[in-house]
Amino acid sequence: MRIPLLLAAILTGKVLLAQAPPAIDAAKPEPGIPVISPVVKAKCSGCHKDDGNGLLTRISWERTTPEGWQQIIKRMVRLNGLSLTPVEARDIVKSLSETHGLAPEEAKPVAWYWEKRQLESENHPNDTLRDACAACHPIAQPNSWRRSKVEWDLLASMHRGYFPVVEFTSYRRPPRMGGGGGGGRGAVAASPATPAPEKEPFETALEYFTLNNKLHTPEWAQWQATRRAPKLAGRWAVSAYLPGKGKYVGETVIEAAGQDTFSSKTTLTSLKTGEKISRTSTGVVYTGYAWRGRATSGSQQEREVMSFSRDQSSAEGRWFWGGYNEFGYDVTLKRIGDGPVLSTTDTFSLAAGAKAVTVKLFGDSLPAGLTTADIDFGNGITVTGITAQSATALTVKVDVDAKAVVGKRDISVRRIALPTTIAVYTTVDYVKTPASALARLGGTTHPKGYFQFEAIGWSNGLDGKPETGDDVNLGPLAAKWSMEEFTSHYGDDDKEYVGSLGAEGLFTPSIEGPNEKRKFGTNNYGDVWVVATYTPPGSDKPLVAKTYFLVTVPAYMRWDQPEVAQ
Repeated sequence: MRIPLLLAAILTGKVLLAQAPPAIDAAKPEPGIPVISPVVKAKCSGCHKDDGNGLLTRISWERTTPEGWQQIIKRMVRLNGLSLTPVEARDIVKSLSETHGLAPEEAKPVAWYWEKRQLESENHPNDTLRDACAACHPIAQPNSWRRSKVEWDLLASMHRGYFPVVEFTSYRRPPRMGGGGGGGRGAVAASPATPAPEKEPFETALEYFTLNNKLHTPEWAQWQATRRAPKLAGRWAVSAYLPGKGKYVGETVIEAAGQDTFSSKTTLTSLKTGEKISRTSTGVVYTGYAWRGRATSGSQQEREVMSFSRDQSSAEGRWFWGGYNEFGYDVTLKRIGDGPVLSTTDTFSLAAGAKAVTVKLFGDSLPAGLTTADIDFGNGITVTGITAQSATALTVKVDVDAKAVVGKRDISVRRIALPTTIAVYTTVDYVKTPASALARLGGTTHPKGYFQFEAIGWSNGLDGKPETGDDVNLGPLAAKWSMEEFTSHYGDDDKEYVGSLGAEGLFTPSIEGPNEKRKFGTNNYGDVWVVATYTPPGSDKPLVAKTYFLVTVPAYMRWDQPEVAQ
């Protein structure tokens, strides 16, 4: 944030004025997308003019996800007096997601945003877009939209209207202090030889989104031509991963409950502890592939965000819960009924030279009478025996050649395969934890924000160098966890008050406070180091990874919490 720029602009006399909304070239308008829903027309055309052919101003020149349309509806209700019943709101989100949605290929890069994943960092196209847009929200927010050029320009104008401070915090370059020149909007060229002013950050951002996030794209045209109604009823093999808890396997039975609406029952079994979990859910499928659901697991309420494949034979996504959506299964579904299915294995990696290692494979409709010749782990791994087999599980013994090439392997059973499922390594070369992480105090007026740490083992790969493109992820390790003081001032004692760190890496924050035991009676916030220590078998040299960990106050204001499930 660059708040002092406002003062600098005033002192230099270069106060930057907002641009007028862009002029619309009526002679060459960009084709819009007709609105076909009677509810949308009835509720929205009071402000969004209908041209008589189904084109509504603004709406017909935008596309986004179900969550994006819900955000817009909330804004219309809060700021523009729109009155809707819950049924009408759901109908509008459903309809606009159908006709003004995103193709699967367009939605996939931003799926993490709606799955409420906590990314350590986000990839930005360049530093200018990071400063112009990601100063306030993830780049995934604008990347969840497709707009015409005029609509991208109007979006920038809307930000100026609702959030004027962006003019001085992110949209424009800082005015140059001192005499002469200046790059502000108010600067006037001194002579023909004066260089043209540099583009402002918001201008660069608008050029990027106008070019890369167009309203009309080949992906959307192709999806509109080939999409079909979701036919998801039936049995599905489930494989899931819950950080800190490991892998789960099970089955989901989906039943149709209306047009594009479904109910499901799921059973999961932990491969680590044998714990069994039952879930029930209801869901809506938007745009032919985007599942949004609500689930109940015991007394726990969860949400589901998944994307089904084009052929409706599989799905991927996240089932999540928590005060800040910090807990969640990474989930894969595979349809049962069209032949054998392999869903997962209990093993993440195998050491070169290991002998008689037990590996379990899970799936459904696995063929009977399998032999070791039917099972392939790739070069350097020999299946030496089958100790158990059924229609849903297969237990084998494998030997790994001491000279096996380091890297990921496919596992296949006859003609079905699990791609890049199991890794071969010679040594665990280093351990990774997040570079930084955040949790939130709570428990009195606001929920606690937990954090689940994991220590991930890595091999340096074929080049023998760490942090290069061929490094191999070996999966989570059974590390020992501890906290150390991050000393930022004299008498720092944050480690004693921020919370506790469990043996499996789950951090539980303290209550908000204030705490009379602390100096000055402050809150329980603070920053510490979280340390993971792992000693590989046969080694006396521990591997250590550290995370800078901030435990802060609750999120007292939530800007938006899209919930587009039934």
